[in-house]
Amino acid sequence: MPKLYRGAAVRAAEQAAMARFGLDEDDLMARAGLAAWRLLLDRWPQAQRIGIVCGPGNNGGDGYVLAELARSSGRHVFVLRLDDDVKAGAARRAADVYTQAGGEVATFVVEDGLPQADIWVDALFGIGLRRALEGAAADIVAALNRDRMSPVLSLDVPSGVDADSGHDHGLAVRATVTLSFIAGKPGLYTGRGREMAGEVTVDTLGLADHVFDDLEPAARLARADALPLWLQPRARSAHKGHFGTVLCIGGDHGFGGAIALCAEAAHRAGAGRVSAATRAEHVPVLLTRRPETMARAIASADELKPLLDAASVIAIGPGLGGSEWSAAMLYAALDAGKPLVLDADALNAMARRDAQALGDAVLTPHPGEAARLLGERVADLERDRILAVRQLAARYDCAVVLKGAGTVVMAPGEIPVIVDAGNPGMATGGMGDVLTGVIAGAIAQGWSNFDAAVCGALLHAAAGDAAAREGGERGLLPSDLFVHLRRLANPVMRA
Repeated sequence: MPKLYRGAAVRAAEQAAMARFGLDEDDLMARAGLAAWRLLLDRWPQAQRIGIVCGPGNNGGDGYVLAELARSSGRHVFVLRLDDDVKAGAARRAADVYTQAGGEVATFVVEDGLPQADIWVDALFGIGLRRALEGAAADIVAALNRDRMSPVLSLDVPSGVDADSGHDHGLAVRATVTLSFIAGKPGLYTGRGREMAGEVTVDTLGLADHVFDDLEPAARLARADALPLWLQPRARSAHKGHFGTVLCIGGDHGFGGAIALCAEAAHRAGAGRVSAATRAEHVPVLLTRRPETMARAIASADELKPLLDAASVIAIGPGLGGSEWSAAMLYAALDAGKPLVLDADALNAMARRDAQALGDAVLTPHPGEAARLLGERVADLERDRILAVRQLAARYDCAVVLKGAGTVVMAPGEIPVIVDAGNPGMATGGMGDVLTGVIAGAIAQGWSNFDAAVCGALLHAAAGDAAAREGGERGLLPSDLFVHLRRLANPVMRA
């Protein structure tokens, strides 16, 4: 899983590389501009009119290098700059090379708008920007975003996006492709940054990985091709006892669908056995839908005890509700001394209690539930999702899956993992119930809570992407994931 680094770490790696390999800022800028030109040629080979918006710093300098390469190749290139002058140093030298060769530069005037271009290159601000855009910068970004006809290539990060957190302060360039230099940045993969960055590609500029040896990554990136790390073929001598028993608790009156989705997901994730404790009226539906589930009508905590004793892991929350029955089920599960996966109403109940260290558990909140658990506003939490998941993991001393755009998984002592999969079609009721069952099924098979959370979140998101490719995002249902869960849970097949 690739490592992602904060802006300060990338700058430290740049300094280490320059000292170790005898490079300077001009060398790195030349490499960045050339990498951008190569990518532009590869993605948009027919582009003849190339517009580049350049800021005053090194990101703008990268843009001027690209501008001169494109101009010298015979393209019609025009640079729009802000009112700010180009800073001294490598950026100034790159701008001078372009203008002295006859390159076209103009100051952006909001009343004039943007000239027509086959592609726009965003080289306004790089990883150093940590504040809201204002003035001419805000005007030019707004103009870029209004131009829906021309693709946009952002250099390093879309201008306006915080490279560390993904927060965009309400305005950032909406890129078609973002070319991230030296290393991936976490803000490109979670929160608003994930949407604004478009497709992300990384060019290391020829710098060796060991320039990061003494630097802590901010996160790791999990893509669908990482699933075989966990999902190895089973031994031919395996039997159901090797893969544990998942107990799904939930489905108060009127919420039987949630517990049915959770149970089926645990089956499809590979659990050896799955039982469900629910209200009596839901048992016939559960057995009709998935007869492999050992569904039981449970009216009290005393009736629940034999199921708790037999469970390897407990998934609680889907359709749990907020009744006295719900509270009794939750308290019994918390006292059972078994691994837990908590979602939905179980998380809401936890938010109303004093925070307690759960240890052997996985929490799976969406941003609203996470905000309640931390006592924050959702908008504040979404400013830095990685910080939020760290706080949750520390407060409850357990693994946490913060769902949303760029799901983030964290556990005490671990490096956060951002899931680079999933799509907007998954923003529908019941998807979280499926995720809860998948993670519980992974824990039942013997993985640590953190590994089960990462693998489960990735498997769930990849299944959602597969279902969306098959029929589209709008109208995607949680049950559409099941056939893909089974297929993706078996990525390494014997000949």
